Amino acid sequence: MATQAAFLAGFPQLAAQQGRDRAGTGAPARVSVAAIGSAKVGGGARVGVKAGGGAEAVARRGVRCRASLIEPDGGRLVDLVAPEEGGRRAALRREAAALPHRVRLGRVEKEWVHVLSEGWASPLQGFMREHEFLQALHFNSIRGADGRMVNMSVPIVLSLGDAQRRAIQADGATRVALVDDRDRTIAVLSDIEIYKHNKEERIARTWGTTAPGLPYVEEAITNAGDWLIGGDLEVIEPIKYNDGLDQYRLSPAQLREEFARRNADAVFAFQLRNPVHNGHALLMTDTRKRLLEMGYKNPVLLLHPLGGFTKADDVPLSWRMKQHEKVLEEGVLNPESTVVAIFPSPMYYAGPTEVQWHAKARINAGANFYIVGRDPAGMSHPTEKRDLYNADHGKKVLSMAPGLERLNILPFRVCHPS
Repeated sequence: MATQAAFLAGFPQLAAQQGRDRAGTGAPARVSVAAIGSAKVGGGARVGVKAGGGAEAVARRGVRCRASLIEPDGGRLVDLVAPEEGGRRAALRREAAALPHRVRLGRVEKEWVHVLSEGWASPLQGFMREHEFLQALHFNSIRGADGRMVNMSVPIVLSLGDAQRRAIQADGATRVALVDDRDRTIAVLSDIEIYKHNKEERIARTWGTTAPGLPYVEEAITNAGDWLIGGDLEVIEPIKYNDGLDQYRLSPAQLREEFARRNADAVFAFQLRNPVHNGHALLMTDTRKRLLEMGYKNPVLLLHPLGGFTKADDVPLSWRMKQHEKVLEEGVLNPESTVVAIFPSPMYYAGPTEVQWHAKARINAGANFYIVGRDPAGMSHPTEKRDLYNADHGKKVLSMAPGLERLNILPFRVCHPS
Protein backbone atom coordinates (compact mmCIF):
# COMPACT_ATOMS: atom_id res chain seq x y z
CA MET A 1 0.00 0.00 0.00
CA ALA A 2 1.27 3.43 -0.91
CA THR A 3 2.20 5.58 2.04
CA GLN A 4 0.41 8.83 2.84
CA ALA A 5 3.55 10.74 1.87
CA ALA A 6 3.63 9.05 -1.52
CA PHE A 7 -0.04 9.84 -2.04
CA LEU A 8 0.53 13.49 -1.19
CA ALA A 9 3.54 13.65 -3.48
CA GLY A 10 1.19 12.80 -6.35
CA PHE A 11 -1.26 15.52 -5.31
CA PRO A 12 0.70 18.66 -4.30
CA GLN A 13 -2.53 20.58 -3.62
CA LEU A 14 -3.40 18.07 -0.93
CA ALA A 15 0.00 18.38 0.63
CA ALA A 16 -0.43 22.13 0.84
CA GLN A 17 -3.91 21.71 2.26
CA GLN A 18 -2.68 19.28 4.90
CA GLY A 19 -0.02 21.80 5.87
CA ARG A 20 -2.72 24.39 6.39
CA ASP A 21 -4.74 21.87 8.38
CA ARG A 22 -1.82 21.29 10.72
CA ALA A 23 -1.45 25.03 11.14
CA GLY A 24 -5.03 25.17 12.33
CA THR A 25 -6.44 27.05 9.35
CA GLY A 26 -8.26 24.31 7.48
CA ALA A 27 -8.85 21.30 9.71
CA PRO A 28 -11.37 18.79 8.40
CA ALA A 29 -14.77 19.51 9.87
CA ARG A 30 -18.31 18.39 9.41
CA VAL A 31 -20.29 19.94 6.56
CA SER A 32 -23.21 21.98 7.78
CA VAL A 33 -25.92 23.94 6.06
CA ALA A 34 -27.96 26.74 7.55
CA ALA A 35 -31.18 27.10 5.61
CA ILE A 36 -34.22 28.92 6.89
CA GLY A 37 -37.28 26.77 6.51
CA SER A 38 -35.32 23.92 4.97
CA ALA A 39 -36.56 20.37 4.91
CA LYS A 40 -34.42 17.28 5.45
CA VAL A 41 -33.67 15.38 2.30
CA GLY A 42 -34.89 11.82 2.52
CA GLY A 43 -32.28 9.09 2.14
CA GLY A 44 -32.41 6.29 -0.39
CA ALA A 45 -29.75 4.14 1.20
CA ARG A 46 -28.87 1.91 -1.70
CA VAL A 47 -29.00 4.14 -4.74
CA GLY A 48 -28.16 7.62 -3.62
CA VAL A 49 -30.96 9.84 -2.37
CA LYS A 50 -34.67 9.80 -3.02
CA ALA A 51 -35.54 13.44 -2.54
CA GLY A 52 -38.89 15.13 -2.82
CA GLY A 53 -39.88 18.73 -2.95
CA GLY A 54 -37.17 20.10 -5.23
CA ALA A 55 -35.67 23.49 -4.65
CA GLU A 56 -38.73 24.72 -2.72
CA ALA A 57 -37.57 22.60 0.21
CA VAL A 58 -34.76 25.03 0.92
CA ALA A 59 -34.55 28.71 1.77
CA ARG A 60 -35.64 31.15 -0.90
CA ARG A 61 -33.62 33.68 -2.84
CA GLY A 62 -30.32 32.45 -1.43
CA VAL A 63 -29.18 29.77 1.00
CA ARG A 64 -26.52 30.80 3.46
CA CYS A 65 -24.19 27.83 3.72
CA ARG A 66 -21.72 27.25 6.51
CA ALA A 67 -19.61 24.56 4.89
CA SER A 68 -16.25 24.29 6.61
CA LEU A 69 -15.10 22.16 3.70
CA ILE A 70 -15.87 24.75 1.06
CA GLU A 71 -18.28 27.66 0.66
CA PRO A 72 -20.26 28.23 -2.53
CA ASP A 73 -18.87 30.84 -4.89
CA GLY A 74 -19.84 34.26 -3.61
CA GLY A 75 -20.52 32.82 -0.14
CA ARG A 76 -24.23 32.34 -0.85
CA LEU A 77 -25.93 29.59 -2.82
CA VAL A 78 -28.22 31.23 -5.35
CA ASP A 79 -31.84 30.01 -5.46
CA LEU A 80 -33.88 31.53 -8.28
CA VAL A 81 -37.11 29.54 -7.84
CA ALA A 82 -40.07 31.61 -6.68
CA PRO A 83 -41.31 30.52 -3.24
CA GLU A 84 -44.83 29.27 -2.73
CA GLU A 85 -44.86 30.95 0.67
CA GLY A 86 -46.40 34.40 0.63
CA GLY A 87 -48.03 33.82 -2.73
CA ARG A 88 -44.96 34.82 -4.77
CA ARG A 89 -45.16 31.82 -7.11
CA ALA A 90 -48.80 32.45 -7.99
CA ALA A 91 -48.13 36.17 -8.44
CA LEU A 92 -45.19 35.50 -10.76
CA ARG A 93 -47.30 33.17 -12.86
CA ARG A 94 -49.91 35.93 -13.28
CA GLU A 95 -47.24 38.51 -14.08
CA ALA A 96 -45.66 36.24 -16.68
CA ALA A 97 -49.00 35.60 -18.38
CA ALA A 98 -49.50 39.35 -18.80
CA LEU A 99 -46.11 40.03 -20.40
CA PRO A 100 -46.38 40.81 -24.13
CA HIS A 101 -43.01 39.29 -25.10
CA ARG A 102 -42.33 35.56 -24.76
CA VAL A 103 -38.94 33.99 -25.56
CA ARG A 104 -39.17 30.32 -26.46
CA LEU A 105 -36.63 27.96 -24.87
CA GLY A 106 -35.18 24.98 -26.68
CA ARG A 107 -34.08 21.83 -24.86
CA VAL A 108 -30.61 23.15 -24.03
CA GLU A 109 -31.86 26.57 -22.92
CA LYS A 110 -34.35 24.95 -20.55
CA GLU A 111 -31.51 22.89 -19.06
CA TRP A 112 -29.57 26.11 -18.49
CA VAL A 113 -32.61 27.59 -16.72
CA HIS A 114 -32.52 24.52 -14.46
CA VAL A 115 -28.79 24.97 -13.80
CA LEU A 116 -29.14 28.67 -13.01
CA SER A 117 -32.26 28.27 -10.87
CA GLU A 118 -30.62 25.88 -8.40
CA GLY A 119 -27.38 27.78 -7.96
CA TRP A 120 -24.95 25.52 -9.81
CA ALA A 121 -23.58 28.67 -11.45
CA SER A 122 -23.58 30.79 -8.25
CA PRO A 123 -23.16 33.73 -8.03
CA LEU A 124 -24.88 34.21 -11.42
CA GLN A 125 -28.41 35.56 -10.98
CA GLY A 126 -29.59 34.75 -14.49
CA PHE A 127 -28.54 34.57 -18.11
CA MET A 128 -25.37 36.57 -18.64
CA ARG A 129 -25.41 40.24 -19.52
CA GLU A 130 -22.66 41.43 -21.85
CA HIS A 131 -20.08 42.30 -19.19
CA GLU A 132 -20.44 38.79 -17.69
CA PHE A 133 -20.38 37.16 -21.11
CA LEU A 134 -17.15 38.93 -22.04
CA GLN A 135 -15.48 38.03 -18.75
CA ALA A 136 -16.43 34.36 -19.14
CA LEU A 137 -15.34 34.28 -22.75
CA HIS A 138 -11.98 36.04 -22.30
CA PHE A 139 -10.99 35.34 -18.68
CA ASN A 140 -12.85 32.08 -17.84
CA SER A 141 -14.07 33.87 -14.71
CA ILE A 142 -16.34 36.68 -13.55
CA ARG A 143 -16.00 39.24 -10.81
CA GLY A 144 -18.53 38.79 -8.02
CA ALA A 145 -20.32 41.49 -6.06
CA ASP A 146 -17.58 41.31 -3.41
CA GLY A 147 -14.91 42.04 -6.01
CA ARG A 148 -13.44 38.55 -6.01
CA MET A 149 -13.03 36.56 -9.22
CA VAL A 150 -14.94 33.29 -9.40
CA ASN A 151 -14.47 30.67 -12.08
CA MET A 152 -16.99 30.73 -14.91
CA SER A 153 -15.41 29.21 -17.99
CA VAL A 154 -18.43 28.70 -20.24
CA PRO A 155 -20.94 31.37 -21.26
CA ILE A 156 -24.48 30.72 -20.02
CA VAL A 157 -26.50 32.78 -22.45
CA LEU A 158 -29.90 32.96 -24.13
CA SER A 159 -30.18 33.79 -27.84
CA LEU A 160 -32.75 35.99 -29.52
CA GLY A 161 -33.77 36.46 -33.15
CA ASP A 162 -33.59 39.83 -34.86
CA ALA A 163 -37.36 40.30 -35.28
CA GLN A 164 -38.04 39.63 -31.62
CA ARG A 165 -35.12 41.85 -30.61
CA ARG A 166 -36.59 44.75 -32.59
CA ALA A 167 -40.05 44.22 -31.09
CA ILE A 168 -38.79 44.14 -27.52
CA GLN A 169 -36.63 47.21 -27.98
CA ALA A 170 -39.39 49.12 -29.79
CA ASP A 171 -41.68 48.59 -26.79
CA GLY A 172 -38.96 49.53 -24.31
CA ALA A 173 -39.73 46.28 -22.48
CA THR A 174 -37.64 45.47 -19.41
CA ARG A 175 -39.11 42.02 -18.70
CA VAL A 176 -39.87 38.99 -20.87
CA ALA A 177 -41.48 35.62 -20.18
CA LEU A 178 -39.54 32.43 -20.96
CA VAL A 179 -41.69 29.58 -22.30
CA ASP A 180 -41.04 25.97 -23.25
CA ASP A 181 -41.78 24.20 -26.53
CA ARG A 182 -45.42 23.77 -25.46
CA ASP A 183 -45.78 27.48 -24.73
CA ARG A 184 -45.90 26.86 -20.97
CA THR A 185 -44.40 29.72 -18.97
CA ILE A 186 -41.21 28.66 -17.20
CA ALA A 187 -39.67 31.87 -15.88
CA VAL A 188 -39.41 35.65 -16.11
CA LEU A 189 -36.26 37.49 -17.14
CA SER A 190 -36.11 41.02 -15.68
CA ASP A 191 -33.97 44.14 -16.11
CA ILE A 192 -32.98 42.75 -19.48
CA GLU A 193 -30.02 43.63 -21.67
CA ILE A 194 -29.78 42.71 -25.35
CA TYR A 195 -26.42 42.55 -27.12
CA LYS A 196 -24.81 41.08 -30.22
CA HIS A 197 -24.20 37.32 -30.44
CA ASN A 198 -20.86 36.99 -32.20
CA LYS A 199 -21.06 33.26 -32.83
CA GLU A 200 -17.67 32.82 -34.49
CA GLU A 201 -15.82 34.49 -31.63
CA ARG A 202 -17.81 32.55 -29.04
CA ILE A 203 -17.15 29.21 -30.73
CA ALA A 204 -13.46 29.87 -31.38
CA ARG A 205 -12.72 30.98 -27.83
CA THR A 206 -14.75 28.22 -26.16
CA TRP A 207 -13.70 25.25 -28.30
CA GLY A 208 -10.42 26.47 -29.77
CA THR A 209 -11.70 25.65 -33.25
CA THR A 210 -14.52 26.55 -35.61
CA ALA A 211 -14.40 23.19 -37.39
CA PRO A 212 -17.82 21.89 -38.42
CA GLY A 213 -19.33 19.03 -36.42
CA LEU A 214 -19.02 20.27 -32.83
CA PRO A 215 -22.08 18.66 -31.15
CA TYR A 216 -23.12 21.51 -28.84
CA VAL A 217 -22.54 24.10 -31.56
CA GLU A 218 -24.79 22.24 -33.98
CA GLU A 219 -27.44 21.72 -31.29
CA ALA A 220 -27.54 25.15 -29.69
CA ILE A 221 -25.53 27.82 -31.56
CA THR A 222 -25.51 27.41 -35.35
CA ASN A 223 -29.21 28.06 -35.78
CA ALA A 224 -29.57 30.32 -32.73
CA GLY A 225 -30.41 34.02 -32.98
CA ASP A 226 -27.82 36.69 -33.70
CA TRP A 227 -28.54 38.47 -30.39
CA LEU A 228 -28.23 37.50 -26.73
CA ILE A 229 -30.58 38.54 -23.95
CA GLY A 230 -29.43 38.60 -20.34
CA GLY A 231 -31.08 39.57 -17.09
CA ASP A 232 -32.22 38.50 -13.63
CA LEU A 233 -34.00 35.15 -13.68
CA GLU A 234 -36.96 34.12 -11.55
CA VAL A 235 -38.29 30.62 -12.18
CA ILE A 236 -41.94 29.88 -11.47
CA GLU A 237 -41.44 26.36 -10.12
CA PRO A 238 -38.67 23.76 -9.93
CA ILE A 239 -37.75 22.26 -13.29
CA LYS A 240 -38.98 18.67 -13.64
CA TYR A 241 -38.61 16.22 -16.51
CA ASN A 242 -41.11 13.51 -15.48
CA ASP A 243 -38.84 10.80 -16.89
CA GLY A 244 -38.62 8.63 -13.79
CA LEU A 245 -35.27 10.19 -12.81
CA ASP A 246 -36.31 13.42 -11.09
CA GLN A 247 -35.61 11.89 -7.67
CA TYR A 248 -31.92 11.92 -8.61
CA ARG A 249 -31.86 15.57 -9.68
CA LEU A 250 -30.75 16.97 -6.35
CA SER A 251 -30.00 20.67 -6.10
CA PRO A 252 -26.74 21.90 -4.56
CA ALA A 253 -28.66 22.80 -1.38
CA GLN A 254 -30.18 19.32 -1.17
CA LEU A 255 -26.78 17.70 -1.71
CA ARG A 256 -25.23 19.83 1.04
CA GLU A 257 -28.00 18.74 3.40
CA GLU A 258 -27.45 15.10 2.49
CA PHE A 259 -23.72 15.39 3.13
CA ALA A 260 -24.50 16.93 6.50
CA ARG A 261 -26.96 14.14 7.29
CA ARG A 262 -24.23 11.61 6.57
CA ASN A 263 -21.72 13.50 8.75
CA ALA A 264 -19.34 13.93 5.81
CA ASP A 265 -16.10 15.71 6.59
CA ALA A 266 -14.89 15.57 2.97
CA VAL A 267 -16.78 15.29 -0.31
CA PHE A 268 -15.04 14.06 -3.46
CA ALA A 269 -16.88 14.35 -6.78
CA PHE A 270 -16.55 12.24 -9.89
CA GLN A 271 -18.38 13.08 -13.11
CA LEU A 272 -19.24 10.55 -15.80
CA ARG A 273 -21.13 10.77 -19.05
CA ASN A 274 -20.85 7.00 -19.67
CA PRO A 275 -21.26 3.89 -17.46
CA VAL A 276 -18.97 3.13 -14.52
CA HIS A 277 -16.32 0.54 -15.39
CA ASN A 278 -13.97 -1.37 -13.10
CA GLY A 279 -11.19 1.19 -13.39
CA HIS A 280 -13.55 3.96 -12.32
CA ALA A 281 -14.75 1.90 -9.35
CA LEU A 282 -11.19 1.12 -8.25
CA LEU A 283 -10.25 4.79 -8.54
CA MET A 284 -13.20 5.93 -6.43
CA THR A 285 -12.73 3.35 -3.69
CA ASP A 286 -8.98 3.98 -3.64
CA THR A 287 -9.56 7.73 -3.33
CA ARG A 288 -11.76 7.25 -0.28
CA LYS A 289 -9.16 4.97 1.29
CA ARG A 290 -6.44 7.57 0.76
CA LEU A 291 -8.57 10.33 2.26
CA LEU A 292 -9.15 8.15 5.32
CA GLU A 293 -5.39 7.67 5.60
CA MET A 294 -5.00 11.45 5.53
CA GLY A 295 -7.16 11.74 8.64
CA TYR A 296 -10.65 12.38 7.32
CA LYS A 297 -13.24 10.38 9.25
CA ASN A 298 -16.04 10.05 6.73
CA PRO A 299 -15.27 11.14 3.16
CA VAL A 300 -18.35 10.80 0.95
CA LEU A 301 -18.30 10.19 -2.80
CA LEU A 302 -20.57 12.27 -5.02
CA LEU A 303 -21.03 10.08 -8.11
CA HIS A 304 -22.44 12.73 -10.40
CA PRO A 305 -23.26 11.75 -13.99
CA LEU A 306 -23.99 14.55 -16.42
CA GLY A 307 -27.70 14.63 -17.21
CA GLY A 308 -28.17 17.37 -19.81
CA PHE A 309 -27.59 17.35 -23.55
CA THR A 310 -25.02 14.81 -24.77
CA LYS A 311 -23.98 13.79 -28.27
CA ALA A 312 -25.81 11.01 -30.04
CA ASP A 313 -23.20 8.28 -29.50
CA ASP A 314 -22.99 8.72 -25.71
CA VAL A 315 -24.94 6.21 -23.61
CA PRO A 316 -28.43 7.59 -22.80
CA LEU A 317 -28.95 8.88 -19.27
CA SER A 318 -31.66 6.35 -18.39
CA TRP A 319 -29.34 3.43 -19.09
CA ARG A 320 -26.44 5.04 -17.27
CA MET A 321 -28.59 5.52 -14.18
CA LYS A 322 -29.73 1.88 -14.28
CA GLN A 323 -26.08 0.84 -14.38
CA HIS A 324 -25.18 3.18 -11.53
CA GLU A 325 -28.01 1.70 -9.44
CA LYS A 326 -26.62 -1.79 -10.02
CA VAL A 327 -23.11 -0.67 -9.06
CA LEU A 328 -24.44 0.25 -5.62
CA GLU A 329 -26.80 -2.70 -5.33
CA GLU A 330 -23.93 -5.09 -6.02
CA GLY A 331 -21.69 -3.34 -3.48
CA VAL A 332 -19.09 -2.30 -6.06
CA LEU A 333 -19.35 1.10 -4.38
CA ASN A 334 -20.39 1.43 -0.75
CA PRO A 335 -23.94 2.87 -0.63
CA GLU A 336 -23.31 4.26 2.85
CA SER A 337 -20.51 6.52 1.61
CA THR A 338 -21.80 7.23 -1.92
CA VAL A 339 -24.41 9.69 -3.10
CA VAL A 340 -25.61 9.23 -6.68
CA ALA A 341 -27.23 12.30 -8.22
CA ILE A 342 -27.69 13.83 -11.67
CA PHE A 343 -25.84 16.99 -12.71
CA PRO A 344 -28.35 18.82 -14.95
CA SER A 345 -25.87 20.70 -17.14
CA PRO A 346 -25.68 20.28 -20.91
CA MET A 347 -22.38 18.98 -22.26
CA TYR A 348 -20.17 21.31 -24.33
CA TYR A 349 -17.33 18.85 -25.16
CA ALA A 350 -14.98 21.82 -24.78
CA GLY A 351 -12.12 20.05 -23.02
CA PRO A 352 -9.95 22.12 -20.65
CA THR A 353 -12.32 25.06 -20.91
CA GLU A 354 -15.41 23.05 -19.95
CA VAL A 355 -13.83 20.94 -17.21
CA GLN A 356 -13.41 24.14 -15.19
CA TRP A 357 -17.20 24.55 -15.29
CA HIS A 358 -17.67 20.97 -14.13
CA ALA A 359 -15.33 21.51 -11.18
CA LYS A 360 -16.74 24.94 -10.25
CA ALA A 361 -20.31 23.64 -10.18
CA ARG A 362 -19.31 20.88 -7.73
CA ILE A 363 -17.87 23.52 -5.36
CA ASN A 364 -21.36 24.96 -5.17
CA ALA A 365 -22.69 21.49 -4.35
CA GLY A 366 -20.25 21.18 -1.44
CA ALA A 367 -17.42 19.12 -2.94
CA ASN A 368 -13.92 20.09 -1.85
CA PHE A 369 -12.18 17.36 -3.90
CA TYR A 370 -12.65 16.76 -7.62
CA ILE A 371 -11.37 13.71 -9.50
CA VAL A 372 -10.19 14.51 -13.02
CA GLY A 373 -9.32 11.90 -15.60
CA ARG A 374 -7.69 11.74 -19.00
CA ASP A 375 -8.99 14.23 -21.58
CA PRO A 376 -11.88 15.46 -19.41
CA ALA A 377 -14.83 16.85 -21.40
CA GLY A 378 -12.91 16.04 -24.57
CA MET A 379 -13.86 14.35 -27.82
CA SER A 380 -12.38 13.32 -31.14
CA HIS A 381 -11.68 16.09 -33.59
CA PRO A 382 -14.83 16.44 -35.72
CA THR A 383 -12.98 16.39 -39.07
CA GLU A 384 -9.55 14.86 -38.37
CA LYS A 385 -8.44 11.50 -36.95
CA ARG A 386 -7.10 12.78 -33.64
CA ASP A 387 -8.27 14.00 -30.26
CA LEU A 388 -9.44 17.58 -30.23
CA TYR A 389 -7.51 18.36 -27.02
CA ASN A 390 -4.28 17.26 -25.37
CA ALA A 391 -5.25 14.51 -22.93
CA ASP A 392 -3.24 16.02 -20.04
CA HIS A 393 -4.29 19.65 -20.41
CA GLY A 394 -7.56 19.33 -18.50
CA LYS A 395 -5.96 18.32 -15.23
CA LYS A 396 -3.14 20.85 -15.69
CA VAL A 397 -5.59 23.68 -16.33
CA LEU A 398 -7.64 22.76 -13.26
CA SER A 399 -4.57 23.09 -11.06
CA MET A 400 -4.04 26.67 -12.31
CA ALA A 401 -7.53 27.93 -13.10
CA PRO A 402 -8.61 31.23 -11.55
CA GLY A 403 -11.31 30.84 -8.93
CA LEU A 404 -10.63 27.14 -8.31
CA GLU A 405 -7.81 27.62 -5.82
CA ARG A 406 -9.99 26.32 -2.96
CA LEU A 407 -10.73 23.03 -4.71
CA ASN A 408 -8.40 20.05 -4.32
CA ILE A 409 -7.85 18.40 -7.72
CA LEU A 410 -7.28 14.64 -7.71
CA PRO A 411 -5.75 13.55 -11.03
CA PHE A 412 -6.79 10.15 -12.33
CA ARG A 413 -3.97 7.73 -11.71
CA VAL A 414 -3.34 4.05 -12.31
CA CYS A 415 -4.13 2.17 -9.09
CA HIS A 416 -2.04 -0.91 -8.31
CA PRO A 417 -3.02 -3.52 -5.73
CA SER A 418 -1.12 -3.17 -2.47
